[in-house]
Amino acid sequence: MAQRIAVITGAGSGVGRAAALALLNDGWGVALAGRRQDALDETAGMAKAGTPLAVPTDVTSPDSVAALFSAVKAKWGRLDVLFNNAGGNVPSTNFGDFTWDQWKSVVDVNLHGMFLCANAAFRMMRDQEPQGGRIINNGSISAHAPRPGSVAYTSTKHAVTGLTKTIALDGRQFDIACGQIDIGNAATPMTRRMANGVPQANGTVAVEPTMDVDNVGRSILFMASMPADANALFLTVMATKMPFVGRG
Repeated sequence: MAQRIAVITGAGSGVGRAAALALLNDGWGVALAGRRQDALDETAGMAKAGTPLAVPTDVTSPDSVAALFSAVKAKWGRLDVLFNNAGGNVPSTNFGDFTWDQWKSVVDVNLHGMFLCANAAFRMMRDQEPQGGRIINNGSISAHAPRPGSVAYTSTKHAVTGLTKTIALDGRQFDIACGQIDIGNAATPMTRRMANGVPQANGTVAVEPTMDVDNVGRSILFMASMPADANALFLTVMATKMPFVGRG
């Protein structure tokens, strides 16, 4: 079987790195996209198989995103999977104190960047022969329920769900599947703050359980490897005891 090709954004650390290594070690060709060349090179150096291609990318820039997908086309000629993963946040801030600059910094990456990458991948998958592919968007537990002080992050993750459903619908005629992975408390640099406790809905601060980020990598490999006639539209992978299901 011909080597399968993926693009992973935010591949220099955390969830993106775990997903990239899962696919690479399964023999995939993977374009590693992120802002820092050194972090992408570090991810590439950790792979035991596959074909990595490090492409420094600013997902908020249309020109930078276009250059990423041009590089993929030039090297491999096609694209099978996009893991649309790049995202960011700001410190917890009550809605009344949330600033325009905070809002825009999160929306630019988490929503505009998601759109730019998915749009470019969709066109590439639509126009290639054979036609088709798969887009996997990183939603979050926050696509379902907010944390205190998280208006921009929660709003963008709810919006990602709408993006996912629309791509899944519009992609049918081109054999393009789209699904969303909602991740809860994977142990990454972004969740290190949980070691000191995070704000809860009842006003307390509590340490929350986390899980090994490799669980996310395996989940992305599962979604990416599904046959063209099947799609995991939504998949939730979370720390078993995190306070999400129920009332705390």
